[in-house]
Amino acid sequence: MTHSFPIRVYYEDTDMAGIVYYANYLKFIERARSDWVRALGIDQTEMRVAEGLVFAVKRVEAEYHQPARFDDKLDVRTVIRAVTGARLVLEQAVWRGEHLLFSAIVTVVCVSESGQPARLPANIRRVLH
Repeated sequence: MTHSFPIRVYYEDTDMAGIVYYANYLKFIERARSDWVRALGIDQTEMRVAEGLVFAVKRVEAEYHQPARFDDKLDVRTVIRAVTGARLVLEQAVWRGEHLLFSAIVTVVCVSESGQPARLPANIRRVLH
C-alpha cells in the first residue's frame, strides 16, 4: 500500500537559486510519515503517554534526482519496505507529476523517552503487516 501526501512548495522552502533547499526534503518526508502513521490509526501521543515510547529516525539514505521550485505541487509517497520486531524500513519518494525529484530509504525505530532502544509494540507491528 502506498500512502500519498501532497505538499506545495512555498517561498520559505527555497534557497537563493529558487529551488527547494536540500534539507527541506527531509521535512517533507517527515510530514508524510506523520500523516501516514496517523492514517494507520496510530496515536503517537498516546503511545508516548501510555507506553513511554516514541519513534526515532535511525538512518536516512537519500538521493536527489531533480530540483523542485517555488509553487510546485509535490506528492510524497511512502511504502513499507520491511518491518521487524525492532525497526521499520520505509521507502519515501517526492514526485512532481511523473518526475521523481527525491528518494530516501528511512529506518525508524522505537525508543523509550530516555533514549533506550525498544521493540515496536505488537499492536503496531500487526497494523504494519
